[in-house]
Amino acid sequence: MTSRDSSNDAAVQATGTPLLSARGITKSFGGVHAVDAVDFDVATGEIVGLVGPNGSGKSTLLGCLSRDIAMDAGRITFDGVDTSRLRTMQVARSGIGRTFQNVRIFPELSVMENALMGRQWKGVGLRGMLQPADTATRQRAAGLIDLMGFLHLAHEYAGNLSGGQMRLLELVMAMMCGPRLVMLDEATSGVNPTLIESLKHYVKVLNEQERVAFIIVEHNIGFIFSIADRIVVLDDGKVLADGTPDEIQHNQEVIVAYLGA
Repeated sequence: MTSRDSSNDAAVQATGTPLLSARGITKSFGGVHAVDAVDFDVATGEIVGLVGPNGSGKSTLLGCLSRDIAMDAGRITFDGVDTSRLRTMQVARSGIGRTFQNVRIFPELSVMENALMGRQWKGVGLRGMLQPADTATRQRAAGLIDLMGFLHLAHEYAGNLSGGQMRLLELVMAMMCGPRLVMLDEATSGVNPTLIESLKHYVKVLNEQERVAFIIVEHNIGFIFSIADRIVVLDDGKVLADGTPDEIQHNQEVIVAYLGA
């Protein structure tokens, strides 16, 4: 399928009003259109892969959606609320979590302390962050760390974790704000094959058990094709294709521009 509109319409018809709806998202840097009038939807509980060549605008689009990057034009609604002009913290509090290309953890804090730092996105404020976490919050953190398979490292310095475990810890931190949507940016980068399979499992568990939707920016095509309900392909800042993994695999425009086979 080459039409992004028909794919988006099908997703909306199947699930009702999209959880996230972005229209005309545009961002330029020095006259170069990094993101060029992109329309983008995510349904409740949907896993969307966002792929494309280097420089195609994937991370910039995530930055616009999370408001880490100020867009030049466009409108974003999340769960029926216009988030286009909100600050990053306000977007996070609305129910959007994310991770980054470069891991952002606190290496000199323990794994548990890092997990509890995820509370900051719930708007507890500095005073709240200086207070001990309540029992329910600590149980939530421990449960997520346990789900990711390293509860035995809860009191280890986060800086001593492997690269893959740091990626998982980032996901724990993102989940601590109780998000309805999590955006993962290059989550498998620097992760060994075993932990990549673990990451896929954990994403599916969170998706199925907590109905968390995901946007996953990824160069590991095998990973994306094995986990995504739908894949959006960006090229030169624009949506080239939007469809199911099978449709994208057989899309000639995608094959020529990106898959190279």
